[in-house]
Amino acid sequence: MGAMSSEPFWRRKTLAAMTVAEWESLCDGCGLCCLVRFEDEETDEVIPTRVHCKMFDPDACRCSDYANRRQHVPDCIKLTPHNIEALEWMPKSCAYRRLHEGRDLAEWHPLISGDPESVHRAGISVRGQTVSETALADPEDALDFAAWDLVIERDGEE
Repeated sequence: MGAMSSEPFWRRKTLAAMTVAEWESLCDGCGLCCLVRFEDEETDEVIPTRVHCKMFDPDACRCSDYANRRQHVPDCIKLTPHNIEALEWMPKSCAYRRLHEGRDLAEWHPLISGDPESVHRAGISVRGQTVSETALADPEDALDFAAWDLVIERDGEE
């Protein structure tokens, strides 16, 4: 066994070289990508809200039917190594974005901590902080739940 094999896969492989299982394990379960966002057409600024997709389970902080989510939400974005660069709205704390930018996983990431609850204890996740889009009378009402404290610049390293 060489020294290189003792390195975790995310330090040895590019995002594109990862297996499906490795790729999926990078998700820290924060739920930030499952929030409704609006884009200001004049400034291109992305406005996050505290409104979650109808498929999001706010207690588990995961999609309730991840494998079939696009059947229920056709515009759900499938994150891949090939589109991550175009997704500037992904939070800086996101493992996919961190690795794409040449940074390592944060200490609270479950692959580092060994504990899937560490992301929630670190205050990175949206668990218990959102409302379902199904509770809104009109989709535009999500703007009433604008969440400026969920800005994408936050990288979870404070």
